[in-house]
Amino acid sequence: MTETAVAQDRRWIALILLCVAQFVVVLDASIVNVALPTIGRALHFSESNLPWVVNAYVLTFGGFLLLGGRVSDVLGRRRVFMGGLVLFALASLLGGLATTSGQLIAARAVQGVGAAMLSPAALSIVTTTFADGSERNKALGVWGAVAGSGGAAGVLLGGALTQGPGWQWVLWVNVPIGLIAAAIAPTLIAESRAQSRRHFDFGGALSVTAGLSVLVYALVEANNAGWGSAQTLALLAVSAALLAAFAAIERRSAAPLMPFSIFRVRTVTGANVVGLLTGASLFSMFFFISLYMQQVLGYDAIKAGLSYLPLAVSIIVAAGVASQLVTRVGFKPVLAAGMALIAAGLFWFSRISTHGSFVSDILGPSLLAAVGLGFAFVPVTIAAVAGVRDHDQGLASGMINTSQQVGGALGLAILSAISTSVIGLAHDRATLTSGFHSAFLAGAVIATLGFLASIVLIRRSDSRAHVALARAVPAAQPSG
Repeated sequence: MTETAVAQDRRWIALILLCVAQFVVVLDASIVNVALPTIGRALHFSESNLPWVVNAYVLTFGGFLLLGGRVSDVLGRRRVFMGGLVLFALASLLGGLATTSGQLIAARAVQGVGAAMLSPAALSIVTTTFADGSERNKALGVWGAVAGSGGAAGVLLGGALTQGPGWQWVLWVNVPIGLIAAAIAPTLIAESRAQSRRHFDFGGALSVTAGLSVLVYALVEANNAGWGSAQTLALLAVSAALLAAFAAIERRSAAPLMPFSIFRVRTVTGANVVGLLTGASLFSMFFFISLYMQQVLGYDAIKAGLSYLPLAVSIIVAAGVASQLVTRVGFKPVLAAGMALIAAGLFWFSRISTHGSFVSDILGPSLLAAVGLGFAFVPVTIAAVAGVRDHDQGLASGMINTSQQVGGALGLAILSAISTSVIGLAHDRATLTSGFHSAFLAGAVIATLGFLASIVLIRRSDSRAHVALARAVPAAQPSG
């Protein structure tokens, strides 16, 4: 085997390692959901505090993503990736050992910080290891398949581990994976960083991290406090002020955390808008499907988890197909088709029946939405880093992750409020189904906005240029 072939094999093995790490991050956002009732009883959570087992992770993950992406550019992508893995694994260990609700919530918050470090670092390693073109498309197809199926797999594994060895294992399963991945990373992944950027913008880092964290907190608490409450309005105002301060700091900084010149690439801006709308429309789909299966159809945790298998498999297949289509027709038409399929799937879900079944009410729309997710996730990731210089890849990766996470928090808050307004105090199956109808229909509207944004904001010329590059360099060497 030639030296070039060995290097290529090494890159693809490294991709597997990076995808496993990202799979654990996505998995962890959903795996805990099924275990929540058991955790609540074991650690004596109050009803109002129990959602913070999930919210603490979402809060720090969404708040620190942009910072994590830029830190990886400055300090070294492999170094930050490994540090994030170790922090994530240790926080998972401590979470499983928690004996009080406060200890578990604190551990989940630290998990989120670790995830916010490793996720954008991993994606930027992928984009700097595989040059723009057909090879990067294939790599991001694998990335999209793994990341897209993580949410569905989390529900399945969460039920199996909770009813088997115990709820602690939904956290402890991360420990060997994280530590082993961190140990072998130096043998597979070369260090890379932005050589021209050694100064770190602490003012910008503090303001944007605080601003995003307050924004996510306001969104996850909005339904409890009320959208028009003094708390929600005050938090949104504080977030806006912090983000405005961040913008002012960046304009004056000699080495800004986020150079606003990146937004001059219209396709990058458009990809982040579509990413936000994808998160808002689709991330909450898993939440409402789970509620429908368990509260209306009467499924237990294991049966509900198994019901996600067709969806998870379809995402994997669709992401692989999408990576090939992007090389042939460009990321714009594939992304638009994906958003249209997501909208159609959510609209189909809005027709669920009180006396439904898996085959008649869940399988069809699940498959449609899964194909849409595979078709949307891969091209939106490619578009989000298209035309971005290597030394800004961590920033671009952090931006698209942030857009999707903030979109997910925003969508869940809005759709939960819509569902709750219909359900009210009644919890009979018919009323619950009506509430879920409204949530799915609102999700379909948001996905439709994502479809329109992909048509209007993603430049056709950038999409065509990507196809030309992929055809001209079918087996590109790594760019970093």
